[in-house]
Amino acid sequence: MPRLTPEQRERAVGRLSAGDDPEAVAVAFNVHLSTVYRLQQRFVSTGSTADTQRSGRPRVTTQRHRVTTQRQDRQTLRHHLRNRFHTANETARNTIGNHLRPISGQTIRRRLAERDLQNCRPARRPVLTQRHRMARQQWAQDHINWNWRQWRNFLFTDESRFCISHVDGRVRVWRGRGERYAGDCVVKHNDQGGPNVMVWGGIGLNQSMGPVFFNNLGPGRGNGITSQRYIDQILQPHVVPFFQARRNCVLQQDNVRTHTARVTQFFLQHNNIDIMAWPALSPDLNPIEHFWDQLQRKVNQLRPGPRTAAELRKALINAWCNIPRDAINRLIHSMKRRCQAVINVHGGHTPY
Repeated sequence: MPRLTPEQRERAVGRLSAGDDPEAVAVAFNVHLSTVYRLQQRFVSTGSTADTQRSGRPRVTTQRHRVTTQRQDRQTLRHHLRNRFHTANETARNTIGNHLRPISGQTIRRRLAERDLQNCRPARRPVLTQRHRMARQQWAQDHINWNWRQWRNFLFTDESRFCISHVDGRVRVWRGRGERYAGDCVVKHNDQGGPNVMVWGGIGLNQSMGPVFFNNLGPGRGNGITSQRYIDQILQPHVVPFFQARRNCVLQQDNVRTHTARVTQFFLQHNNIDIMAWPALSPDLNPIEHFWDQLQRKVNQLRPGPRTAAELRKALINAWCNIPRDAINRLIHSMKRRCQAVINVHGGHTPY
């Protein structure tokens, strides 16, 4: 027989209080007579029709008289703090329960949830050595007290690869049971990303430069970008005229081999372009990384999305033009917070 809903219980108790016979109430609600008697007795003793709290299955990590064994719980917590990438089942196999009983993975997950530990997707960051950490921390300490007047002379630049078939980890889909592989619930993508373009750009306070698309790129290291291609397609036609029209402007670029090559450095010095000293493996300090993310989100919102490289270029140009100047300025103003975040973790990884 079906269980009574909370509303039906209140109505049943109301009819019993009004003097209706329990048998008539049982027939009216299609339940057993004993259910009505237990409901009436519960209301008389507790004043409520809600179910009383059940003890549930006894915990495996307990001793007699229902006293929690904190030893197993602490052992589980220590094991996961030392081996954060272990699964709950792996920890269960290394934990002994009460009376030498085995512990399930679900038990471990409940114990970890009690300690506010959740199974999350790990963040991906570059490998930082002690030398990298010291350089990052020193750079942050040297620039943490800079104001917007000092940052306004810098142009933060970078390259990024955009694909047509881009799988965004933020995408969610509403589906029912058994609809995991339904056609309208699956994100379709190409293993290689499909047609793609390499984009170079720069942002600064109240200024931006780009997007500039690389042409005739071949396979190889650095997505096919060589020092000569970087000079011929980016520096010579775009960066040099931009810096010649602006005095006291400083170029920021990361330390990839294309940027640090002797031919690139000689070209920049020959054209009197100042370069900002930049710590290695520090994309979190570069505000243009978040700008690329905003650009990708705008392209992902297009319906229908681009299907060819030409359409992707057009979509990126439109998205670039539609990002407000205030959004770019907020990224530049975040440099103080970025430096403080690096100092707080002694040159380690930050949320940026």
